[in-house]
Amino acid sequence: MQTVEQIAAQIVAREGGYVDDPDDPGGATKHGVTLGTLRRLGVDLNGDGAVGRDDLRLLTGDRAASIYVQHYFRAPRLDHLPQAVQASVFDMQVNAGGNAVKLLQRLVTRMGFACADDGIVGPRTVAAARAAALAAPGHLADAYGIARRNYYYALADARPASRKYARRQDGGKGGWITRAEEFIAPRYHLTSAEHRERTAAWA
Repeated sequence: MQTVEQIAAQIVAREGGYVDDPDDPGGATKHGVTLGTLRRLGVDLNGDGAVGRDDLRLLTGDRAASIYVQHYFRAPRLDHLPQAVQASVFDMQVNAGGNAVKLLQRLVTRMGFACADDGIVGPRTVAAARAAALAAPGHLADAYGIARRNYYYALADARPASRKYARRQDGGKGGWITRAEEFIAPRYHLTSAEHRERTAAWA
């Protein structure tokens, strides 16, 4: 079983280096950490009294991983969720904020274990998620991963500028989709043909 630190290191590796993509609503990032996050946490790496892009460029992978563990895993209490979904929810929390927990809450509610979809891991959400894991042993992680993949497709349906994250220029699976499928058993991965059919309506 992987440690949260190992999972965080993998997230950093997936996120890559400094990126300032005008189509990304999160703005400039490095190792997936946004400038907004650095400002919220007051991470002034160059000591000039302000947090800006220069600080973001100085962010190391180790520091980014530490931010993820503390502020995206422990603070939102993801360690209270069933072990089976912790890694995927953690990865999506970095990628999509509180929508990661909301997605899980909606999933377990549909499974018959009701909880509010407020993005907060409280006692009711923990109880519902654990009950769902017990009711469907070995399946909750796949169900969550599939819901996550569907979330990304729907986001790209609604926002054309985001489609490049779900579909490569050659029509293959984009980073959002391959990232979601890393947490899904291979038998539930979409084939290339299925992916192309799902995205055929996009310009």
